[in-house]
Order: sequence, then C-alpha cells, then structure tokens
Amino acid sequence: MKTNIFKDGQTIPVKLAENAAPQEAFAAAELCSYLERMTSTAVEQCGESYAGPAIAVGGAAEACGVAKPEGADSFTLKTVGESLCVTGGKRGVIYGVYELLERLGCRFFTADCEKVPYVTKLILDELDETQCPDFIYREHNYYEPAQYTRFAVKLRLNGMHHGISEKMGGNIKYSWYVHTFENMVSPEEYGESHPEYFAMDGNGVRELTPHRNQLCLSNPEILPIAIEAVRRNLREHPEAEIVSVSQNDWRLDCQCPECRRINEQDGASSGTLIRFVNAIAEALEDEFPHVTFDTLAYHHTRSACTVKPRHNVCVRLCSIECCFAHSFEECTEPENVKFVKDIRDWHKTGAQLYIWDYTTCFNYYPTPHPNWRSLQPNIKLFRNNGARGVFEQACGAQRGSTDLNELRAYVLSKLMWNADADVDALIEEFTDGYYGAGGKYIRQYIALLCDAAYKEGDHVGFNDKPLHKFLDEKYLDQYEAIFAQAGEAVKDDVICLWRVEKAALSIRYVRLMRGFLLKGQLPKEELNRFFGEWESFGLSRMEEWCSRDTTRKALLRGESVGAFLYEHWTDEGPEIL
Repeated sequence: MKTNIFKDGQTIPVKLAENAAPQEAFAAAELCSYLERMTSTAVEQCGESYAGPAIAVGGAAEACGVAKPEGADSFTLKTVGESLCVTGGKRGVIYGVYELLERLGCRFFTADCEKVPYVTKLILDELDETQCPDFIYREHNYYEPAQYTRFAVKLRLNGMHHGISEKMGGNIKYSWYVHTFENMVSPEEYGESHPEYFAMDGNGVRELTPHRNQLCLSNPEILPIAIEAVRRNLREHPEAEIVSVSQNDWRLDCQCPECRRINEQDGASSGTLIRFVNAIAEALEDEFPHVTFDTLAYHHTRSACTVKPRHNVCVRLCSIECCFAHSFEECTEPENVKFVKDIRDWHKTGAQLYIWDYTTCFNYYPTPHPNWRSLQPNIKLFRNNGARGVFEQACGAQRGSTDLNELRAYVLSKLMWNADADVDALIEEFTDGYYGAGGKYIRQYIALLCDAAYKEGDHVGFNDKPLHKFLDEKYLDQYEAIFAQAGEAVKDDVICLWRVEKAALSIRYVRLMRGFLLKGQLPKEELNRFFGEWESFGLSRMEEWCSRDTTRKALLRGESVGAFLYEHWTDEGPEIL
C-alpha cells in the first residue's frame, strides 16, 4: 500500500513516542524540517495515540510492530498500512530519516550545498528495507564533516574526527588516537635512566631522540609501565571505546637480539607488537570491558605474524607505501602486491581489522590525485577481507583545499556505507549539483586525469612531488582548457563559477611547483598572485604540516615544502586560523 506523505496540500504528521530518546527526537525534527522545505507546508508532530496515517519514528515505529535492527548504525524503513515506520539504533534511526529524504529527492553534497526539491505531492511505494553499513567505523578527515557535525551525520560518518553530539547519535571515541608509544614510555622520562627500554638500531645504538624512537618490546620491564599509563588514560576518558597502543611514526624496527629472536619465531616484525598489545588488553579487560585496544600494522609491523590478536585487540593496517593511481589488486608495483598479501594474511589470523588508507598528496595538497578509479575497488578489497573500520586520511586543511576534495569526501562517505554503491552515478549527481552546467566538464577532467596516469604508466604515492608524466605541460594545457570550458558554462552563475575557479587552482599550483622543481624558476609576480588568490578563496594550508605562509617562506629559500625548514615535520604545530 502506498503512503501519501504529502497530497492535496496536506502532509501526514510525524509520530514520536512520549519517552522518545534524544536521537529519535532529533531524527523526527530533521524529518519535519526537510518535509516543510520540500512542501512549503507545515508538518506537525503527534503522539502515539494518533490513529491516522503517519511517519512513525523510533519507539513509535516499534509500537507499530516494526522490530529495531541490531547495531547502533542500522535502520529499517517499512510501510505499515498507509503509514511509514523508521526505526534503528542510536545513530541508525537518524540515518534512516536521511535515507528516506534521499529517496524523496534530497541530496546532501556539502555543508553548504544541498538539493531540496520543491514538490506538490509525495507518495511513497510500499517499502520494507533494512540497511547495515559495510563498516562499523567510518571516518575521513576532510574539513567540512569535522567542522559541521550535522553534515557528518548526513554522510553517515561516525569516527574520531567527527565530534558529534549525543543528540545527533554521537561518534566512536578514541582515547589517544595513534602513535602512542611515547605517551606510555617516553625518552624524556626514561631515556637517561633506562636506555634499554628503547629500540636498538642496526648499529647497536638505542635511539632516544623524541619522535624518532620506538620501544624495545621484548623488555619485560616496560609492560607494567605501559599498562599503568593506558589505565590512567582510560580512567581520564571513560567515554572512550577504543584506545590506541601503537608505534611511533618513525621507521625503526628494534634489532636487539631478543626482539629479533621473537619476531623471527613469529614470522614477522609484528610479533613483538601483537604480544605486547595482547598483554595490555588482557591486563585491562576486566576493568574496561567495553574498550578495544587498537594498534597499527605500519611500516615494519605491516605484515601479519603467527600470533593471534586477542578478541579485544584491533589491528589497523596502513597502506602508506602503496601506489594509489591504480587499485591495490590490479597494480603490479611490489608494495601493492605486498599490501594485498598483508591484508589477506591478517584476515586469516581472524584479527579485528581496521584500515588506515590515504587519499591525497600530503606534501603538495593541491596536486591532482588520480585515484578516482581505485577508490571503490580498494574499499571492496577492505570489506572482502574482513575489515570492520576504515579511516581515509585526506587533506586535513581546516579551510579545505582544491583537487575536487568535496566530491571525493562525498564518494568516500557513500562507499564506506555501501562498497557496492554506483560511483559513476554518485559523481554525476554531485558534479551536476555542485558545479551546475560545469559538471559535465569536471567529469571530463576526471576522466582525462585518470586516463593520462594510466597511459603514462604513472604510479602515484602519498607524498610525491608533482612531477609525474600525467602532469606534463601537454596535459596541463588540456586540463586548463577543460576548466575554461566549465567556467564559460557557468559564467552567469556566481556560486558555480566560484567553485570551478577554486578547483582550477590545482593546475596553476602544479605549473608553479613544476617550474620551481624542474627549472628552479619562481616567477615573483605569479607567486604573489597565486598566494593572494589562494587566500582569497578562503584556503589555508598547501601541505599537511605547515601554513601557507611557511610554504611561501620555504619556496623563497629554495625548498618546495615548508616542513623541510624544521628539524621534525610536526614542529610548527597545529593549524591556527
């Protein structure tokens, strides 16, 4: 039976139980708000005693006999007679409302670009559908969902970077996020008195420099120190569901005889790590039964060992060495071949597996990243090998960047919910909605970018200089011509023109950087103009670790990256706007 949501100038009410949870109340309010926008007609809420056709949300839907699905993020949409029922978990009931709105024609492209159609009637066919996400943890760090948490909920993101209020369903919270060995056993505190606590390099030297050390995990004395540090941290953060017990961001695999013996016995350098994390997780399980102990399979610990991670241990496999221009499975580069073997091997261990993936060029943020055709096959690879969570590390500049990041954020969000989503349809819908008449040219640009990378045989890493063949002058001319066509198509639409011209900054940036890197050229007038326009578009960082002012300072001193001016890449500190 059809549900007449809006017909003959009248809408059916939204039904809510008297004891509705805050998330159900928020979902109902969002539904009323968007239906009012679509119909330009008041939409009222009613209680469970109302007997007529309605859209029942949460407990009101369950009172109609519709079972709530398992899981915080799952939801069910089901017609019952002339009514529609929306129910789900803490976040799922909200996702169910947004799913309904999308079925009715709404789209949530960016925080400031939504499609909310005006309609004269809304009639929904019979419906009975339950959705569960492919990944229970879904996160990327593009700036909009991090700053506009209501938008993050619309994209169904729930990770650490999205500080979503409980009313809007909350997010999965970490206590310590990553690279935490120094938080547990620091060289400042123990280096002088106990250098044996720290990893030994190949020359027999214990590395004690901050940010450049690891722990000697075979040393039994560090385990009680680490356990107490993790306990203290979890007590300070009782809301945490995951705590990171993970190696520092430095390539150093302890070469002391005992670490080498254990790792050789366990088949990989992750052996000492998994033993260490397992021991911490076992020691703290009774006190923190709701907490997962997360670690990294990263650099020297990336390959699986024979030690099985405990049930409350999560292994986060990192793809940092890989080529991203091709899917991991199709690429013949040795690191991609090895990564595919690693994820399959970790899956065989039965580990609770999360993924840390990379979606941009971190030293050169504006550089076009030709990963559009690898996004879906890679996420399918993650899902098909048992991964339950995905973090897509992206351009984290607090004011965004270029390289069509808004589109990539949208597509990735959809894929983390449903890895089988129609990516071509998502891209077409977004580009038409966001760039207007320029959308078809943006799609031509994406196609040419990927075609050129494939044709030239380019393999693209996470930190490459913009010197690949798909960025040669002959291609830059073609890209620039396509953006000119897009600009011409929207010349009378000031908003779409602004978006097209911002995206086109990527090509100008590459020209500037290639001239500097290949020929030592740095045209002063163009440098001044480019940085001025970058700032005029409201953009901040051009690289991961430093401000645009530091990037310019570096260029004037013969360096292409601002972080090269520092002893360690994190020395400048957080972005300040």
